[in-house]
Amino acid sequence: MNYLAHLYLAGDNTEALLGNLMGDFVKGHVDSSLTPTIQKGIALHRKIDAFTDANPLFRRSKQRLSPEVRRYGGILVDLFYDHFLARHWTHYATLPLRHFSQQVYGILLANYEWLPYAMQRSVSYMIRVDLLMSYREITGIERALQGVGRRLKRTNPLAGAAQELQRHYSALAADFAAFFPELRSYVAQTKAGLHS
Repeated sequence: MNYLAHLYLAGDNTEALLGNLMGDFVKGHVDSSLTPTIQKGIALHRKIDAFTDANPLFRRSKQRLSPEVRRYGGILVDLFYDHFLARHWTHYATLPLRHFSQQVYGILLANYEWLPYAMQRSVSYMIRVDLLMSYREITGIERALQGVGRRLKRTNPLAGAAQELQRHYSALAADFAAFFPELRSYVAQTKAGLHS
């Protein structure tokens, strides 16, 4: 899953939210100087990614993509699923997406100084372009893919890949609608295990 889903699944706790987002920027061993709640957030992020990658619905979504971009299918479907979460936000949350986004940005800014450097750069970009809200529109997904593509070693292989979202929109939306309840259930069980 991408930023929006990880932040949504983190729950209300500030440190859990930071840890869940930090999971994209902390590889390997987790620094033991981080608070236990942040460490659990990173662990949850990793478990969400493992569950997602192994899930048949997520894999089916990747198979829907054209062979030319299928190598990057995980990245693409992560972002496409964030699009569907943003579009159908009111099905999953009572707090409007605009308020949720502003709340997240406030938390990130308040804790900015001690975030990993790579995360600081991403957070600055996220806030500057209002990334979480932008996921609602295909143009926002296009912009996000351009950003991801610039970080890859090859000439941007994701340029134009948002066409895959348009081409398979209904099928991908149906995959997401079936997948996300499974993920929410898994996260609820996993959180209970992490906090026991």
